[in-house]
Amino acid sequence: MATISIREVAARAGVSVGTVSNVLNRPDLVAESTRERVREAISALGFVRNESARQLRSGTARAIGLIVPDVGNPFFTDVAKGMEDTASEAGHAVILCNSDESAQRQERHLDLLTEQRVHGVLITPVDDSPEPVLRLRERGVSVVLLDHATALSDTCSVTVDHRIGGELAVRHLLEQGHRELAMINGPESVTQCLHRAQGARDALREAARAPGDLHVVEVPAMNVASGLAAGERLLTGNRPDAVFCANDLLALGLLQAAVRHGVRVPHELAIVGYDDIDFAAAAAVPLTSVRQPSRLIGRTAAELVIAETRDPGGHAHQRVVFTPELVVRESSRRPADQLSPCPER
Repeated sequence: MATISIREVAARAGVSVGTVSNVLNRPDLVAESTRERVREAISALGFVRNESARQLRSGTARAIGLIVPDVGNPFFTDVAKGMEDTASEAGHAVILCNSDESAQRQERHLDLLTEQRVHGVLITPVDDSPEPVLRLRERGVSVVLLDHATALSDTCSVTVDHRIGGELAVRHLLEQGHRELAMINGPESVTQCLHRAQGARDALREAARAPGDLHVVEVPAMNVASGLAAGERLLTGNRPDAVFCANDLLALGLLQAAVRHGVRVPHELAIVGYDDIDFAAAAAVPLTSVRQPSRLIGRTAAELVIAETRDPGGHAHQRVVFTPELVVRESSRRPADQLSPCPER
């Protein structure tokens, strides 16, 4: 189907191209009767304005880029929903990009977003290198780091205190009486994974246990398949009685492995995840999880980047850090038949 041009609209309405342009962009300059003729022509012809061309002429696009490491992770889906809600309220569209934890793909996405002349970019970087942020800033693009702290004084960030999150998870398992503890973690080169492991070891120190008492299984990807593979390793050797997983997808994979091996959760194996995605509560054995305020993270980051685009010179950069909370469900509760009886008086 051929694209209807602004000239065709002008011809049908019997006005100049400039008048049609004014109706689209500055309607207050055009008499109401003329505006109505132009609108009728637009409706009759099915004209759709070329927004991309308009944005190129003005030098900016009413769009915000979002780059996440794994669009298949429900945590980032919820972050994106929170961001999109705020962006939509402010009249911005969102361009979602998945880096798949690849620095090369991240770079391609950054180039694409710059070519699209987006107002700003929210990014969960694949590593701690400041180069992507610096490159965007050199191009005049506002940036907010998402679920990632920053040492850059001219950059906003929104994250969670993951060290506290790891501490909450392992302290809970210790309080339930578990002694043989393991952790399924992503690469500790990923800041979030490193901090969650540090928090787990902090909880052991607090309980007068050696940090080395935590058996860590490192996996290359934070997904269900990796959790299943790690579970196969943990459940066929000297089996722990409790496992902290660095996210809920790993925990769901571990739960699958436990079912395959006939290991009862939580009677023989307690599990704690991280993120509190919707699937955590809906699992066959509802998962205890460390909750991140995912939608609030997305909303806050979007508010910061929009504020900066509106006032680049006067914007006060912020580093927002949320505190996670533990949501206890069946996967880690000590079963009643395993609780120590109360001493007789």
